[in-house]
Amino acid sequence: MLKSLWRLRHFIHPYRVRWFAGIAAFGVARFFEVMVPILTAESINRMTEGNYDILWPVLGIIGAVTARYLVVTFARFAVRRVGLYVAYDLRQSLYACLQDQGGEFFAKHTIGDMMTRAVADIALIQRLIAMGTILLVILVYATVFGYAAMLYYSPLLTLLLLPPMPFVFWYAQRSSRQMGIASRDVQERLSDLGAHVQENLSGIRTIQAMVQEENEIRRFQRTNQAYANAFYEQGRINSAMAAWMPSLAAVCSLTILGVGGYQVLNGTMPVGDFVAFFMLVNMVVQPFRVAGFIVNLFQRAAVASDRLFEVMDLEPEIADVPSGATPATIMGDIRIAGLSYTYPGTTTAVLDDINLHVERGETIAIMGRVGTGKTTLLKQIVRLIDPDPDTIFIDGHDVRSFPLAQIRSQIAMVPQDPFLFGEPLKDNLTYDDPNRALEAIWSAATSADLKNTIEDFPDKLETLVGERGVTLSGGQKQRATLARGFIRHAPVLILDDCFSAVDTETEEHILSELKRLRREQTTLLVSHRVSTARHADRIIVLEAGRIMEIGTHESLIAAGGYYAELERVQREGAEDENFEAARVS
Repeated sequence: MLKSLWRLRHFIHPYRVRWFAGIAAFGVARFFEVMVPILTAESINRMTEGNYDILWPVLGIIGAVTARYLVVTFARFAVRRVGLYVAYDLRQSLYACLQDQGGEFFAKHTIGDMMTRAVADIALIQRLIAMGTILLVILVYATVFGYAAMLYYSPLLTLLLLPPMPFVFWYAQRSSRQMGIASRDVQERLSDLGAHVQENLSGIRTIQAMVQEENEIRRFQRTNQAYANAFYEQGRINSAMAAWMPSLAAVCSLTILGVGGYQVLNGTMPVGDFVAFFMLVNMVVQPFRVAGFIVNLFQRAAVASDRLFEVMDLEPEIADVPSGATPATIMGDIRIAGLSYTYPGTTTAVLDDINLHVERGETIAIMGRVGTGKTTLLKQIVRLIDPDPDTIFIDGHDVRSFPLAQIRSQIAMVPQDPFLFGEPLKDNLTYDDPNRALEAIWSAATSADLKNTIEDFPDKLETLVGERGVTLSGGQKQRATLARGFIRHAPVLILDDCFSAVDTETEEHILSELKRLRREQTTLLVSHRVSTARHADRIIVLEAGRIMEIGTHESLIAAGGYYAELERVQREGAEDENFEAARVS
């Protein structure tokens, strides 16, 4: 427990002055709190002796109570602000860490789990700093000041409070271990709950289309029940602690009441001293009443810290170690030499000895059956997947020697999944540079055949597209992501099957614009359509991770291989569709 919590000191360090000022202020507050019983004893002893001149002790009590209120207010504010700042910094650090992780990480960790760590786990740490620390400091200060004052009034009564202490520490340690196990289970079940909801709502259209609402409700009930059971177990342990500690405090109070009362009756202890001692006992025992709550806070925060650092300690999958010898601007010459790749956990190579030279300004189409490595090849060029050293070269330099930011800013990749943020359409098109001129936005939209669609929207470029572009059709989303790629005018443009949801006429328009705009820039595109590939300077056909055919549209047709067969099938399919449409009309 202490190891993970100890690491939080690095996040508290920038606010250490405020932190220690708050802790010191609690010590001052406990001093004023001790003064109240002392002044009360003085007042009572004077009155029992027939001296009613108690003005100054009473004024002292009023002053001590007022001062304690002011100091505690400052201390709580200071410590709770530190908790807020630490939570903010932890959330920033976790988010920055997630930005550097690759596909392998997100294949193992769900988005719901990461959201739970970023929100619920950090909230537990904030609660510990803002509340648990306060309670712990109060317990320590109350014990130190209280026992010192009690020893002054009656060493014998003070010693009577010591025997239960070993039991308190033993029980707290035992319950702490149990609480740690229960707390981790609660946080993991909460992550499962978040992941289930996130996945379910993301696929709500599929669920409704397949009439699986009731099945999903039953699945969620099981996940929800597992979380409830874990939370119940944690509550059971906490409740047992919360019951034992006050009982122990009551036993201590009764012991002091009996022995101290006897001393008052036989005249060995003044009444005022006994009243003060009893007030001090309550001050010392009161923090122990919430000892179970303190242990609960510390254990849950320790588990939360473990879960956070579990992610934050991970090294980025893609190491960003630029050589410093690469050019500032990429020209677009790409050479691939002996590239092979096997996904972790598998034994079959998805790419096997790929050799290819793409000259600057050339347009290359990549085709092949599903699973032949087309997307994997493109991802390695932009280092979304890290290639082996000396297998991919950009302008004569190993792609791994370039800064990651340069590679990904100067090689624009439009992925298969047309992802859009739940923001206005304009913000999606200018995601990499929100300050782009309107002329550039409309030009890119025109090239992607999106301009007329935008003009049909009531809010034009300010149209909110909803989460993941849910308010747009598949073709509209695909054209929006194409426009987002066009607007960057990158030296290298990679299009990963970005025409699957557009009709033939729209495709022809976009391809003609692509040819016009990128006459001197390199373009790589993946497609399953011959109508798309035929516009490329060269066409590559992948089969089982290897290049099986390469050439122009005409040369591959003449070769009579896979490409020629695909062209025949698609051409005959298009002729059949045209015939059927003419017959129906």
